Amino acid sequence: MKNVLGMILAGGEGRRLYPLTRDRAKPAVPFGGKYRIIDFVLNNFVNSDIFKINVLTQFKSDSLNKHITRAWPMTPMYHQYIDLIPAQMRTGGAWYQGTADAIYQNLNLINDENPEFVAVFGGDHIYKMDIRQMLAFHQEKEADLTIAAIPVPVEEATEFGVIEIDSDYRVIGWQEKPRHPKEIPGRPGWALASMGNYIFNRRVMVEEVVADAENENSSHDFGKNIILSMYPHRQVYVYDFDQNHYEGMEPQERGYWRDVGNIDAYWESNMDLVSVSPVFNLYNPKWPIRTYSYQAPPAKYVFADEDRRGYATDSLVCDGCIISGGRLNRCVLSPYVRINSFSEIEDSILMHGVNVGRHAKIRRAIIDKGVDIPPHAQIGFDPEEDRARGFYVSPGGITVLAKDTKIKARELVT
Repeated sequence: MKNVLGMILAGGEGRRLYPLTRDRAKPAVPFGGKYRIIDFVLNNFVNSDIFKINVLTQFKSDSLNKHITRAWPMTPMYHQYIDLIPAQMRTGGAWYQGTADAIYQNLNLINDENPEFVAVFGGDHIYKMDIRQMLAFHQEKEADLTIAAIPVPVEEATEFGVIEIDSDYRVIGWQEKPRHPKEIPGRPGWALASMGNYIFNRRVMVEEVVADAENENSSHDFGKNIILSMYPHRQVYVYDFDQNHYEGMEPQERGYWRDVGNIDAYWESNMDLVSVSPVFNLYNPKWPIRTYSYQAPPAKYVFADEDRRGYATDSLVCDGCIISGGRLNRCVLSPYVRINSFSEIEDSILMHGVNVGRHAKIRRAIIDKGVDIPPHAQIGFDPEEDRARGFYVSPGGITVLAKDTKIKARELVT
């Protein structure tokens, strides 16, 4: 793996995750209580023994920069690094015009490192992957480009690049976010979707992105342009993510990959973590999920009175939280959340420092950092009322309170 350079694309705006991306880049959005979305791809690289990684940033990257700097120290003595690379406009006066342009504008990093292979991965998906197995497939096929892919329902495939392959997994067709995705032969109702993860032979990748940069009619995107131009005359193959396995993987985790591109998908993916036997397990010591460790005391549960008992069921509760006579069910709490007496919260995500007042009730909601929920407030019970109060309500009925939202007393429901 010393001949592999990782390039993580972490510059997207994440408009569909608004208001969680109002003040931060999508890869910096908290996930699973203590993590950030980008932690999962970083762990995939490090657990796969890839220790030379460039993270390409662009929009609202401040919190992302701070998180990676504090959470991901590497060892330069052994030529290990995770470097933050902001958009530098090295090739002109424009920010990144697309995923391929992001690589083109940073070819100096690739040429300086001179790897044999370049792994270009997105920074905004939730999954575990042993990248060594994908590289072994790439080498076995003597591929110029290998694309990681996974079957998805046809109705969801309109948001992805859809791939056609022959019996040897070689790409023979490509549709970029098609209105009518082509189904997998013999598997009606399913399409083969690109995960946005690529392994290139360095020489071929450089040739392709340079040629694409010279094409004024190109969108300078891997899906829309590079792959379409490559597969007819290059060796382009698909790696079946369903075949990937890692040490300690449980049967229900096979093929788990989530694009948390909108509020409903983000909420559902967090809820995937709280089951007794979760489809995405954070507790596998053989495939650790690293992140920043808060210097916080343990979570505390207080009061045992019959009508004032602090407890949580089927929930993730991070360090520094105090459950003071309130009740939680199927919730994810980031550090330093306080749940006060007689409050009831279910099916919800509460981020760093949220305070829930006495007798408050919350259901199917996402409460962003620093929000103070007043006593007796009700959130998530009436979508129309929530919208009238200025809260975002997703198509799936998830109420979202943006970071530092102020709730006025006249908005309380008693």
